[in-house]
Amino acid sequence: MRCLAILLNFLFVVTASAQTATGSATVAGSVIDARGGEALADVAVQLLISGAKPGNSNGPRTVSDSAGHFFLDGLGPGEYVLSVSTVGYHVVKQGFSLADGEAREFEVVLSPDNLARTDTVDVTAGPFEPTRDDSPSTLVLSGTDVANLASVLADDPLRAVQSLPGVTSNNDFDARFSVRGADYSRVGLYLDDILLHQPFHMLPGQNVTGSASAFNGDMVEELELHEGAFPARFGDRTAGILDVHTRDGSNTGTSFRVEASMSNAGIVAEGPFGKKKKRGSWLVASRFGYLQYLISRIVAGGSTLAFGLKDVQGRFSYDLSPKNKITLYLLQSYSNINVVGTSSNSGLNSLRTGGYDFTLANFGWHFTPTPKFVLNSHAAWMREKFNNYDPVSLPLEGGYYGEWVSTTNASWTWGASGNTGGQNSGASPLDLGISLRRGRDSGFSTQYTTATSPRLLDQSDGTALEAAGYVQQAWNAWRGRIHVNAGIHFDRDSLDGISTALPAASASIAITASTRIQLGWGQYAQHQDLALLTSIAGGSRLLPLRSNHALGAVEQRLNARTRFRAEFYNRADRDIADRPLFYPRMIAGKVFVPPLVPLWENSVRGYARGVETFLQRSSANGFTGWVSWGWGRTGMRDGITGSRFPSDYDQRNSISIYIGYRLRPSVNISIHSSYGSGFPIPGYLTLTNGVYYLAVARNQLRMKDYERTDLRINKSWTRDKWKVALYGELVNLTDRTNYVFDTVNSYNTKTGQTSVSLDSMLPIIPSVGLLLER
Repeated sequence: MRCLAILLNFLFVVTASAQTATGSATVAGSVIDARGGEALADVAVQLLISGAKPGNSNGPRTVSDSAGHFFLDGLGPGEYVLSVSTVGYHVVKQGFSLADGEAREFEVVLSPDNLARTDTVDVTAGPFEPTRDDSPSTLVLSGTDVANLASVLADDPLRAVQSLPGVTSNNDFDARFSVRGADYSRVGLYLDDILLHQPFHMLPGQNVTGSASAFNGDMVEELELHEGAFPARFGDRTAGILDVHTRDGSNTGTSFRVEASMSNAGIVAEGPFGKKKKRGSWLVASRFGYLQYLISRIVAGGSTLAFGLKDVQGRFSYDLSPKNKITLYLLQSYSNINVVGTSSNSGLNSLRTGGYDFTLANFGWHFTPTPKFVLNSHAAWMREKFNNYDPVSLPLEGGYYGEWVSTTNASWTWGASGNTGGQNSGASPLDLGISLRRGRDSGFSTQYTTATSPRLLDQSDGTALEAAGYVQQAWNAWRGRIHVNAGIHFDRDSLDGISTALPAASASIAITASTRIQLGWGQYAQHQDLALLTSIAGGSRLLPLRSNHALGAVEQRLNARTRFRAEFYNRADRDIADRPLFYPRMIAGKVFVPPLVPLWENSVRGYARGVETFLQRSSANGFTGWVSWGWGRTGMRDGITGSRFPSDYDQRNSISIYIGYRLRPSVNISIHSSYGSGFPIPGYLTLTNGVYYLAVARNQLRMKDYERTDLRINKSWTRDKWKVALYGELVNLTDRTNYVFDTVNSYNTKTGQTSVSLDSMLPIIPSVGLLLER
């Protein structure tokens, strides 16, 4: 009987092989990218014999050509499964029957791994265009670029943002960043139309703690960074806007992904609601990080901050009708931070341990009664809790923040329709919106000279209601070659009692089909943080921070997927809140000792100006990536002390290089290299013979330049039911030793000699990640 079974199995294999080896039937088709419809070359296309045992089902195979086309001939009749795959994309499998002599043709849509599976194409005007054409300075990240730049080690979408021109970050442990010399507190992070407060795995209150984004990169559809002169629909920030859009789950079928690397592990599951109509979808993701265990074993000496993190999040969407859609996004995250190792420079006021909770719930309603009118409403709630402790478990900081948000945005497109060169030549959208934000904040911060001598630096407790609204109108002229957008943003804060009316305008002029000039100008205001308005060192007397933006850019399209861009910017800031008497310093040869509780004042004015150049190619075929260089200066002047100094995040030169290339259908390689001149060390410090002393001038001493190069290789295998991907990465390929300033531990009131803590960044680290998808 066993011999008979072996013989029958052999005959089945021979028959199946003959089925594909002889005949006159053909299979042909094309492969395209779901984002934009670009033809995908060098994609593996294989026929699987339906019903064959695993390992015996492989039929003829080929790869798509430069136009995305594929062709298989000489096929016999039978049941087949078309399998199409390439690295960085979901596998598509489609069963079909083939008659003798029949010619079948397919159009296969592939979706990037970190986006939802779909069988439709998202038609866009081009690879560089944002979702809305109302901002003169927008950089867009999506798809495989976000995944490659997020880093296997950190797996954080905000790491991808740090690689963009104009963005600076010299801290390997921190996902936050500065924009054109302004710190992160002045950058607004919007997640699905909701301005978030601190959406990180982090601890507030520390100069250097590190951070990671609380939201999972597998749930992000697109990141849009507005670096200057952003439109009036954004408010309460003065330096830039990061607009994050989360994605729906797959509506084509249920899938599961399990990922694990040396620093974190996670699972992603998604699928449709309903078996037939599929009117909705669900998406759930969870992560667990253990980077602190890795760093504790690879970083020798010094004081290094590392994270442990956990989060779970989900997005649920449902179409109540063709015109009504509701969504619900939920996020719960927890992070703990530990200082790994010991250091002789660690003082009582250095962070040792801490914990931070972040919770977010966002309910959305999308209503489209007519093709020309769209209404989006959201109701959200967020909560944050944290506590920090020093090396002997004394409390350094603690706090609670909670906020209720309601926002409604509407868009009405009036005028004639038509499309010329990617621009709507007649339609003129009118946008308007209102929002209410009610926040509650309480917290404290303490400093120690000895374990028994606490010094209360600050304490706050209060609530506030902020109401805001905006109106903006767009016009097109010269058959769509001129696009103008103008608007005004209103808001009022109940705590400081100040109302603002802030205009903004931009223009885009297509000089030729490939050359474009963009201009932007705007006024912006940012009410001081609620903790500052209710603190013992601040108060509601503090005015909102204000900025005026002006920029001009020239963009040259070298072809449909390659561009060169040069942007010139100037930002003028005033009423910046600062503590002029916070830092110790030398005055007339003597050490100035700050008061016990230095007050916050609107004492600082500043400017940021510079130029950024950007050569970019965005394509799913061949090379993709960019080379950017930026030069800028950010200066400040304190009206109380009369001092002039560079900002804490003044970076004169920055270079970013990112290149990705698909070597084979199953292998992709990418490299990212970044350079940044050193940030100033905050405070009044000088260095003499390797010893730090107090100085008379502020922010004159700088850290060493920052350099880091990361290499990543992705390899994928496709099996009958599973896709397996292996991610290999070398972090800090050149083993460059980078440092970041931590804190001034103490100083001698007679000699001015100080004790300073510096943290070392990541050494060269090999990292490996594994993905299983079904």
